[in-house]
Amino acid sequence: MKKFKYRPSRGAIKDAIWSTLPIVVIAVAACWAAYHFIDPAPPHRLVIVAGAEDSSYQDFAKSYKEILAEDGITLEIRQSNGALDNHMQLRDPNSGIDLGFLQDGLNDTAKDNEVEPLSLGSVSYEPLWVFYRNKQPITRFSELVGKHLAIGRDGTGTKLLATRLLNADGITAKNTTLQAIGRDEAAAQLLAGKIDAVFFIGEPDSTVVQQLAGDAQVRILNLDQTAAIVRHFPYLHELHIPHGLIDLRRNLPAQDLTLLATTTTLAARESVHPALISLLMKAMHETHSDAGLLHAANEFPSTKDVDLELSKEAEHYYKSGPPLLQRYLPFWLATLIDRAAVVLIPLLAVLVPLVRAIPQIYNWRIRRRIYRWYGELSFLETQLRDKAATLDIAAAIKQLDHIEEKIQRTKLPITFTEHVYVLKEHIDFVRRRIRSTPGSETAAPGPIPK
Repeated sequence: MKKFKYRPSRGAIKDAIWSTLPIVVIAVAACWAAYHFIDPAPPHRLVIVAGAEDSSYQDFAKSYKEILAEDGITLEIRQSNGALDNHMQLRDPNSGIDLGFLQDGLNDTAKDNEVEPLSLGSVSYEPLWVFYRNKQPITRFSELVGKHLAIGRDGTGTKLLATRLLNADGITAKNTTLQAIGRDEAAAQLLAGKIDAVFFIGEPDSTVVQQLAGDAQVRILNLDQTAAIVRHFPYLHELHIPHGLIDLRRNLPAQDLTLLATTTTLAARESVHPALISLLMKAMHETHSDAGLLHAANEFPSTKDVDLELSKEAEHYYKSGPPLLQRYLPFWLATLIDRAAVVLIPLLAVLVPLVRAIPQIYNWRIRRRIYRWYGELSFLETQLRDKAATLDIAAAIKQLDHIEEKIQRTKLPITFTEHVYVLKEHIDFVRRRIRSTPGSETAAPGPIPK
């Protein structure tokens, strides 16, 4: 005995296609929308503006470049004249800059044609050194009134900060000689006795700090009002310098100092891809988390800066660490999965209920065919009931045979076999009623009613 093997008919295949076609169309439309509206893949190149070639900004940028290169990201480093120059380039929409180092506290509100960068956090302290020549120690800025001061070149963060601090103590160009010259020139003039004091920002191990701290004729301003000053200028920090920090062998400085310091902030354009922000946070952590001369381990990077709004991605990093996928997967793969999830999650939310509806759509299409045959059968039965006297018996029987023949020719799924047999029983029931009608034995065949 041959085993029965079900083979779907063309009609069944057509029903299946028409049942799934709406789902396919919706899925394609959703993928198209995701492709056009979801964030594109992150670029493989960033541009950062740092300071001069020998500055700490350049050292930081070079470290970032090496770390980002491990994940296939190229960091182009451009030189600048310092923090204020970086500030202007970051806000210039046509500069082509993505990232830059800024001094906290030196930023102001962006103008209409400028873009406001976002902070990724502070990465180091920038102490303000004031070296002076005087027989007696000086502990306040107000004691510099009437002297000859070098406050930094025009357009630098040093000059802007020095001017603010001196003005707060009533020192202006009207009562004091303020000279806008660079750090090296100012140091040379101070050592030569041509000026009384010099302001500049730099690391304790920088050449200029080492040189001036080691000169017997030069003192370092040890402020006694730092606690009050940082209340007036919230972006400044009170920094304690232990004796011997500059040079252990020569014990420079010879006594503990209290200085003011701002912080170096890494800022980014809002257009920088979120995935790259997470990668930059990783580079910042690897570069700045170790202890330094001016800070403890894991003190940086941090959210010490107050000028700029903190990036949402950076805020998440400070609270929860790197994104979960980036902890265990290569950057490119983690990014690919993140982008795919953004597409697939809403797509699945739409497709799951639609896919579950496919069997119902398919059943509806099959039932609609069966119901159509029931409609023809009901029409004949109505005529038999209401117009039995004038009914063309032969034509009615032939119509029943025609319905039954269509059922026989149509291959329906096995799950609908019960409905087919019930329909056939109903056809036979109507046929018996027609044949039991008076005059049906002598009725001549007629045309099949439409």
